[in-house]
Amino acid sequence: MSRIGKKPVALPAGVTAKVEGQSISVKGGKGALSFTAPDDVSVTFADNQIAVSPRNETKRARAMWGMTRSMVNNLVIGVSKGFERKLEITGVGYKAAVAGKNLQLSLGYSHDVNFPIPEGIAIVAPKPTEVSISGIDKRQVGQIAAEIRALRPPEPYKGKGVKYSGEFIFRKEGKKK
Repeated sequence: MSRIGKKPVALPAGVTAKVEGQSISVKGGKGALSFTAPDDVSVTFADNQIAVSPRNETKRARAMWGMTRSMVNNLVIGVSKGFERKLEITGVGYKAAVAGKNLQLSLGYSHDVNFPIPEGIAIVAPKPTEVSISGIDKRQVGQIAAEIRALRPPEPYKGKGVKYSGEFIFRKEGKKK
């Protein structure tokens, strides 16, 4: 029994939703998003709430129940508040700056790395060692943050590289004489 799936998703003020079969579309102050639910679950909209329930008692239907409810909740939060991911850059000479439609990163390579900023995503660098990624789609914001982090993941000896804000880097002790 899904504990998350049982809870209906309440729509805040200023957010409208439309459910047509397995397709859910949500509009809010920040934009519009849509999601197509799997056939194993049924989605209903009543009393300004979206409820998800499994069509049968298979293991896959129970798994899709909670996942679908979480996806619908992410749509509602995205169009009302939006999502943000912060990255920290550590290392001597490592820095970031936004230049037009590109994020320019100096990460210790022989060249600067130019990361193109996709549509629907806003990237700002309030400090040279900080990058903030924001948008309405949680999956896309997280994917862009992961791609930027993958350009130079933090290493365990000095902690140099790009890491998520608040991420703990397990540190190793260096060689001893």
